[in-house]
Amino acid sequence: MGPVGGGTAGRHGPGRPVGARPGPAGRGAPAGDPHGAQGAGSGAAGTPSADGPWADTPGAGRPARASGRAPSSPGDKLPVHHRTAPIAPLSAAEQAVASAAAARLLTPLLPEPLDHVLLQADLTAVAPGPLRRHLADMLGVLADVESKGGATVYRFTPGSVRRALDAGQAASDLHAFLAAHSRTPVPQPLAYLIDDVARRHGHLRVGAASAYVRCDDDAVLSEILADKRAAALGLRRLAPTVLAAQADPAGLLEGLRAMGFAPAAESAEGDVLITRALAHRTPPRTAPEPVPDGPPVPDDILLAASLRAIRAGDLASTTPRKPGTAPAADGELPRTGSAETLATMQAAVLTGEALWIGYVNAEGSASQRVIAPIRVEGGFVTAYDHTADEVRTYPLHRITGVAELADDAG
Repeated sequence: MGPVGGGTAGRHGPGRPVGARPGPAGRGAPAGDPHGAQGAGSGAAGTPSADGPWADTPGAGRPARASGRAPSSPGDKLPVHHRTAPIAPLSAAEQAVASAAAARLLTPLLPEPLDHVLLQADLTAVAPGPLRRHLADMLGVLADVESKGGATVYRFTPGSVRRALDAGQAASDLHAFLAAHSRTPVPQPLAYLIDDVARRHGHLRVGAASAYVRCDDDAVLSEILADKRAAALGLRRLAPTVLAAQADPAGLLEGLRAMGFAPAAESAEGDVLITRALAHRTPPRTAPEPVPDGPPVPDDILLAASLRAIRAGDLASTTPRKPGTAPAADGELPRTGSAETLATMQAAVLTGEALWIGYVNAEGSASQRVIAPIRVEGGFVTAYDHTADEVRTYPLHRITGVAELADDAG
């Protein structure tokens, strides 16, 4: 790296060394020239290059505003390229242009949304990539997400189909939707499931009512319903001798009495309520619960579990590997083929050695673990997980790779 001249900062385009902005003669200002340093720093320090990849975004070539104060702390005495220059905020129009430019640059890097899924006979649907918004929204109502990753798996259940019917969809709408967005024929079990749930949906109705009116003479209830003054009560006939109301019991009593009727209030058991003039007293108050000063102190079990988890994570990240193992960058998982992974697991079961593996769970989260394999069968490996400090079972197809540990790893 060449000398920093004049206190300027930033790289002015690819291949150009850090230094002062070239003048008309093609060379930067001398390092000892204060005027040259001031001129170059005011135009280039802390600002992006005008010929960089973001040259077409707003504010890409705008100079930063100088602070105009002398150094007053050790941090202020650093060179200009070690300071953070203030950047003027973007206006609403500039933000819109910058957002459009970012979207234009990111669009080629993102996968194209799909308009289809693959229906399977086990009441699941596989989306081999990101779905279009309307398709993803409808599938989110009609099915439950079972696993995520490179492909999303949806599962159809009676509850999920009932949820779609509650949202206003009919059985014919669901059949048409699946037939239009599936690259495979609609399986017969899925069609039977939709028809069976739709046949039983809505046989029972549940609603809310604040009060009710009952009378043995249904002609009286018909008279109440026909009266225009009863519109504010929100009455609806549930049975020949029962009306449901949206008004509360007290308001219903007053409304019926204003219409010329003489209703009586009754209890939940059906007995007539007798009202008495009672003195109004303040109800007893309970003392408020004391508010603790802070979070509860963790007990010994929680502290021991936290310490064990920290030590297990340190073991998984710092365990040395054998020299023959291909090194992986920080944060990357080991990569081996399926046959090599299976052979290494089976050998570790016989020798009792611990292995370093990379594992991706059903949600697509990757992690590194140190395990001691116990048994390998049926596409699964049962092993003691040093990271979790317990025996667990892992599917072999979710293990990205294995690596043997060094002999002195223990």
